[in-house]
Amino acid sequence: MPEDMPADFDFLVRYGYGEVTKNEINTYQDTVVKDLIMNGTATADITLTEDEMRSIYERMRGIRIMGKLELVSLKQGCAVVPYQEDSWRITVNGFTRNWSWSGENCELTEDAEQLLELRTFIADIVAGKEEYQALPEAEGGYD
Repeated sequence: MPEDMPADFDFLVRYGYGEVTKNEINTYQDTVVKDLIMNGTATADITLTEDEMRSIYERMRGIRIMGKLELVSLKQGCAVVPYQEDSWRITVNGFTRNWSWSGENCELTEDAEQLLELRTFIADIVAGKEEYQALPEAEGGYD
């Protein structure tokens, strides 16, 4: 990734539990989808600031997100239910990469842990936005 954030930098991350990846942060379309669990989803138009995008870009660059990532743990035999699942699409300088990872195994790879930390960082930025806070609260939970 170039040191300076390119003009075409965008990303989309979908996340949730099991195969229910209803949460979405999409800078391609400047939208956020919130999983309301029992009540479906709610969508808000949210545009991240240039500074927010730059800080996210720097974190992505720091973990070499456009390189080869090891996302599947070689240690098998233990499963978590429910488990988190993330799906990513990132565009930098006209090149787009897609990744998915799952927290189904009890142990995450270092790369998956870094993606989880990155997603949490981004979700915290979004959660602080007035438009996100105006969305309805989720009801229920995942077993």
